[in-house]
Amino acid sequence: MKRRHETVRLSNLEILVAEAGSAAALARLAHTSESYLSQIRNQLTTAKGTPRGVGDDLAAKLERAMGKPNGWMDESHQVATEDQAVYNAEPGPELRSLRPLISWVQAGEWTEIASDFALGDAEDLLPCPVRCSADTFVLRVRGESMEPKFHDGELIFVDPQVAPVSGRYVVVRLEDSQEATFKQLIIEEGHQYLKALNPDWPNRILEVNSNATICGVVVFKGEVV
Repeated sequence: MKRRHETVRLSNLEILVAEAGSAAALARLAHTSESYLSQIRNQLTTAKGTPRGVGDDLAAKLERAMGKPNGWMDESHQVATEDQAVYNAEPGPELRSLRPLISWVQAGEWTEIASDFALGDAEDLLPCPVRCSADTFVLRVRGESMEPKFHDGELIFVDPQVAPVSGRYVVVRLEDSQEATFKQLIIEEGHQYLKALNPDWPNRILEVNSNATICGVVVFKGEVV
């Protein structure tokens, strides 16, 4: 059973996030990592299999950053809603699992490295806004081949457990390529094709064979602003 002070600290972390305006703002004020705060809020497990919590050092940083007295993180507090009704603070809603932002080279190797991939090796950890499997990874779109639907710099969440049916957007590794590629999958009369959406893109449609490995299906796209 989780010790009381751990539950209290998690509740108080949500209060501080609300006061700061966002987890990113709180992380900047406390000179800590937004990804680490997200791991704590999502109760991501450590190498020992225990949920990450707010340790003493982090608790002190948060208190100083938000002008709270020493020991504030270990005391229960009340927060007021917009209509001024007062409730005991509770942890925020559970976020979707944090998924790793990786390179296109890693994406091409994902079927081999996924089981041994350490989340600490990711460029960042991002919460998936939709339901996805634990094998889901994130890529940053490069180039203009998938314009106008997907723009350079956007983030795509790729789930290897989703069935790659015709019309879906997929990340594929070709045998002669060291990196994965991102295209629309078209299946007609038993043949598979990869289609670039940009009407001005040269060689928009490429037929692929059994030497192509589908690394996953895009289940969500977003843009960092």
